[in-house]
Amino acid sequence: MKEQKSITMKDIARNLGVSIATVSRALQDSPRISGWQRARIQVYAKEHNFYPNIIGAALRHSRDMPMKVIGVILPQFVHYYFSSVLTGIEEEARIRGYHIMVALSDEHYDREVEVCESFYKNKVCGIIVSQAKDTKKYDHFRKLMNHGVPLVFYDRICTGVNCSRVVVDDYRGAYMAVSHLIETGCKRIAFYGSSMNLEISKNRYNGYKDALLKHGLLIKEKYVRLCDNRSAAEEITPELLSMEDHPDAFFAVNDDTAIGALYTAKRMGFKVPDDISICGFTNGYRAEACDPMLTTVEQRGRTVGVEAANILIGLVEGTIPMDKIEKKIVPTRLIIRGSTR
Repeated sequence: MKEQKSITMKDIARNLGVSIATVSRALQDSPRISGWQRARIQVYAKEHNFYPNIIGAALRHSRDMPMKVIGVILPQFVHYYFSSVLTGIEEEARIRGYHIMVALSDEHYDREVEVCESFYKNKVCGIIVSQAKDTKKYDHFRKLMNHGVPLVFYDRICTGVNCSRVVVDDYRGAYMAVSHLIETGCKRIAFYGSSMNLEISKNRYNGYKDALLKHGLLIKEKYVRLCDNRSAAEEITPELLSMEDHPDAFFAVNDDTAIGALYTAKRMGFKVPDDISICGFTNGYRAEACDPMLTTVEQRGRTVGVEAANILIGLVEGTIPMDKIEKKIVPTRLIIRGSTR
């Protein structure tokens, strides 16, 4: 069944036979309107997906021109990559006369749904989002699109919704990194990745797998682990390095995970990179702060943010048709430092 479109205050007034001022007062819970009339209008508004424009209401009492606001959803803020994407979005939005409203899903589906509804209620002009790790249902994204809210995904794209996206070349980045490890003498390469319901995880794993196959190496599932943060790496790495045929290299889905493996290997008495080579994926500031400095794949988060903002603003302003799906792939590059041979 097709989802009902949202309506305006004018529609509510006409359909209920009252003035727009009465609707406005009822939605603000004004005592100037009788209780039954307030309840009648509020129930009707809720049933028809109407939410007052909180931002607009505040701005009407301001001398400033109304702001153009873009909603941005980050899965988390601890990673350098997401902060660099946000920097790119904010810089481009500011140049184009837009402001941003930022919220964290904290990697939870329920929180992501709440944020989407909050942005919709606040009538943002569009949303830029990287989905949470445990998001497997997409009704909240479809609802926004049904209501005409432009969406642009970055990094973690939603395959269940056909809309514009900006990603880095995850496959190519992983393939280059693992090929480098092999070409410098590594033969038993462990893969630390995220949940396979995320496209970035699939693409990086496929790059890892294809690099091994291309160089005639077997894929050993015991070296492939779900591990995408430093604490998990510090917990899992001792098990792998205690094997008789332990890995001689680690390729990790992000720098923090790689650094966790690096310091764990050193604590266990291994020399990096003489005994164990380690490569990450991000090229954040921590990659140069560890010892030895980390070889990693540069994601160019700021560029991703700029591209996402450009597409979103194009959809909002009509220079990109709403039914056109824009797909941007930002190239990666391998930064070779001291953690690999």
